[in-house]
Amino acid sequence: MYKALLIAGLAAVGNAMFVYGQRKSSLSNNSFSYLIGAVLVCAVIVTVVAISYRSGQSVDFVTNNIVMVGIGGIGMATTYLGFYLLYTNYGAIYYVVYAVLSIITTTVIVGVIILGEGFNKYQAIAMVLAILSIILFTIGRLSEN
Repeated sequence: MYKALLIAGLAAVGNAMFVYGQRKSSLSNNSFSYLIGAVLVCAVIVTVVAISYRSGQSVDFVTNNIVMVGIGGIGMATTYLGFYLLYTNYGAIYYVVYAVLSIITTTVIVGVIILGEGFNKYQAIAMVLAILSIILFTIGRLSEN
C-alpha cells in the first residue's frame, strides 16, 4: 500500500501541475492551445522515459495491442478534454466531482464489473462515502448562491 500511495501521490502532483498550468495560462483565440501544448510536452517526456526502458518488443507490443492502445488513447483524449472544459468553465475546485466520478467509473465499472477484481465491504463503504462527498460538495456550492 505504501508504494501505491507514493505512486498515486506522484500522479496527483502531476494532475495539480496540469490544472495550475491551465488555470494560469493566458486566454487565446484557440481555447485548446494549452491542451495541445501540454499533450505534446507530455508525449516528449513519456517518449524519453520509454526509450530509457528500451525493449526490442515495443513495436510488437503496439502491434499486438493496437485496439487497447486505441481505447487508451481515446480515453486520455476524453480525460484531457474533460479536464480542460471542467476547469475552464468551473475552476479547479470542481476536481472533487471528477475524482469521485472517476472512482466510480474506474473502480466499479472497469475494475469490478469488467475485469472482475475483488471488492470488499470496506471498499464499498469507501465508495458510499465518496458519493456522499459529491452530495456535500453540491450542497456547499448551492449554499453559496
